[in-house]
Amino acid sequence: MKYTARAFLFAMTLAASLAAQAQYQWVDHSGRRVFSDQPPPADIPARNILKQPGMRVAPAAPAPAPAQTVAAPMATQAAAQGASAAGGQDKALEERKKKAEAAEAAKKKAEEAKLAAQRADNCKRARAAKASLDSGIRIARTNEKGEREILDDAQRAAEAKRIDEIIQADCK
Repeated sequence: MKYTARAFLFAMTLAASLAAQAQYQWVDHSGRRVFSDQPPPADIPARNILKQPGMRVAPAAPAPAPAQTVAAPMATQAAAQGASAAGGQDKALEERKKKAEAAEAAKKKAEEAKLAAQRADNCKRARAAKASLDSGIRIARTNEKGEREILDDAQRAAEAKRIDEIIQADCK
């Protein structure tokens, strides 16, 4: 019984030490090494992950290749991995760019529709005002003192000119 307790204690210590080695190491965007028991965020490229559980630690200096032919495929493979990681980022960046452009276009279209509605309303009001001026009826306004005054011929002509300019600008 005594030996089984020791064996059990030894096995637990060994298991705890193996669990302590289950760490991730990566280089973040600012160039710092990060050690964690959690996997790195999704935006960390695979080339920046230095260690993960089940992966052997990469040697500090790579062993020299025996021949040039061995080094060339490794370089092309590394370039392909870098290109695929960059391609993934480019696709995501392009997608975000397209979404931003679409949102901006929709915003611009809504703004143009709003301006068109305002112009149509201004046109409608200006034509109604022009019709009442052309009818010859008396038109009264309230001045800054709060008194009611009736437009004379010069004021009617000035108002007709102003309304004509509004009609030309908004009634296209």
